[in-house]
This record gives sequence, structure tokens and C-alpha cells, in this order.
Amino acid sequence: MSSKKSKADLKVVILGDKDVGKTSLICRYIDGKFVTTDSTIGASFFMKHWGPYNVAVWDTAGEERFTGLSSFYCRNAGAAIFAFNLNCLKSFESLGMRFLPLLSSAQDSCLKIVVGTKYDITSPGSRQVSVEAAEKLALEMNANQPMEKLQKPPYFETSSRTGYNVDEVFEYILQYCLPYTSDLAIKPTHSKSTVNLSDVKNQTHLKENKCCT
Repeated sequence: MSSKKSKADLKVVILGDKDVGKTSLICRYIDGKFVTTDSTIGASFFMKHWGPYNVAVWDTAGEERFTGLSSFYCRNAGAAIFAFNLNCLKSFESLGMRFLPLLSSAQDSCLKIVVGTKYDITSPGSRQVSVEAAEKLALEMNANQPMEKLQKPPYFETSSRTGYNVDEVFEYILQYCLPYTSDLAIKPTHSKSTVNLSDVKNQTHLKENKCCT
């Protein structure tokens, strides 16, 4: 490891319905490649080093039966990614109705990023959510954030298969939430040599039914 710190300077959680591609989005950013995975059960934990900072990224389950666990993993989050499938209106509607309330235990200043996934297989005929609707939701979610700092609606359309806009999502979050230092001008923020991956599902599985009742 290039850093001796173990505590995260920023906690990022990713929320959204099952099968919208949350894990694939993270793996594309962390490992620089596209992977298909089984649905997350509980949560998975990834650590990314960005200059002098440690960034913890929590991938949460999208199924309703794991809502209690997802709320737990949102605690003290400084940023949240709300992912939906551009070709599925239901997954977009779930963001405000089911997932936004999970941030009640996050930081008051928590940045919310809305991300439309599967851009590579989206066409005018298959698209069910417009750019305008997604940008409107992103601004509503961030009503407490200063617009001059946001600079733009925090909304991105991505493809984990091709990598389109994936790095841009995370770079926006990191530049918004963490102070700029001279180290960031020297070290490439996309360096993969300092990435650690830890799976923390083992203990949460035992309690998932009790937590979600």
C-alpha cells in the first residue's frame, strides 16, 4: 500500500434496484474492466486511494428485503450514487421513493449523484428516462448544496461495458468532497496499483433476515 492510513477520509455508498449494474460500475472504476456479477447480498466494501486520501466505496444490495442493511451502510456517508437503468422507468422511480430515505443517517452535507447505467444498450426506442427528468431529480436531491459548487446537475449517463463516463462520476465526487492538494497534481487519480478490495459480506449474511423484518 502507498498509504499507511486505514481509516477512510470519505465514505461513498451506491444505491439502486437489483440488476441496474451497481457492482459493475464500481468494478469498472476500481479495476478498469467490465465484469458481470451475481446480485450483491448485504454489502461489499472497496478501498480506493486518491492522492493522499483513502476512499471507501460501499456497494449495497438492491432487493427490498435488504433495505434495513442498506440503510445501515449509509451511516456517515459523505456521498451517495443513485444508480438506475436508463431503459427501466421503475428503477428510476425507486430512487426517490425507496432509496433516498435511506440517507437519514448519512452526513447532512452528503452529495447525491444520479447515474443512468447501460448507456451502451440505450436507444431512442428503449430509453425510458429523459436527461431532463434525471437532471431535475439530481438537483432536487441536492437542494441543500450550493449551486456554484455543483457547477452542473450531478447527473451522469454511463456504460460499465465500455467505460463511458465511469471515471467522471467518481472524479466529480472526489473533487467535490475532498480538498485539493499538490499530491493530486502529481499522482494520476486513476492509478490501479494502490487499490485494495475487501469483501465484508460474511457477518451481515447471518443477520439479514432479522435486520430486514
